Amino acid sequence: MADLSQEDWVKQSENNNNSVILDVRTQDEVEQGVIPNAIHIDIHLGQGFIDELETMDKDKTYYVYCRSGARSAQACAIMEQLGFNKAYNLLGGIMNWQGKISSI
Repeated sequence: MADLSQEDWVKQSENNNNSVILDVRTQDEVEQGVIPNAIHIDIHLGQGFIDELETMDKDKTYYVYCRSGARSAQACAIMEQLGFNKAYNLLGGIMNWQGKISSI
């Protein structure tokens, strides 16, 4: 896992056509807006979060975010334990996001 600045996170995700943007916030947080094209799996689901991850392609690159960057760092660590080799955490989370935000 690596922590990336927004600039690096965006640059890498836009230049990688085998990538997934993963939002690990709660449903209430997601309803306030998401980074475009993100998929949502709430890290607070515990085993449910792990079960959802287990269905995902471990060969893809994952760009992970939450509200502030703490939960997404935890999510990246969990993903690494499950065999995901390319999971990148957005430093500062969506709170510091300067890009586009979509409604759900």
